[in-house]
Amino acid sequence: MAYLEITLKVSNNNRSAAAKVYNDYKGPFLKEITGAKSKELLIRDEDVQVLHGFASVADAQAYLKSQMFNDDVVAGLAPLLDAEPEVRIYDVA
Repeated sequence: MAYLEITLKVSNNNRSAAAKVYNDYKGPFLKEITGAKSKELLIRDEDVQVLHGFASVADAQAYLKSQMFNDDVVAGLAPLLDAEPEVRIYDVA
């Protein structure tokens, strides 16, 4: 099991639009992306995190190169971000 954590700086004014991007692609992510196990949206005052669960680190790395991630998710979120996203992949011990 592995996790892909993407931390996004999104102003309060843009959070509903960012949540829409999350909701639009959660189902397709779980159905179409190899090794996808879960996807959660975590919200706090400072930022928003999207936590993706994968079968392996390789699956998480492959998702970051996928058409869905780059052409759909990144394209949808880019105008809403206040800073570059922080991307981390964790392997479960």
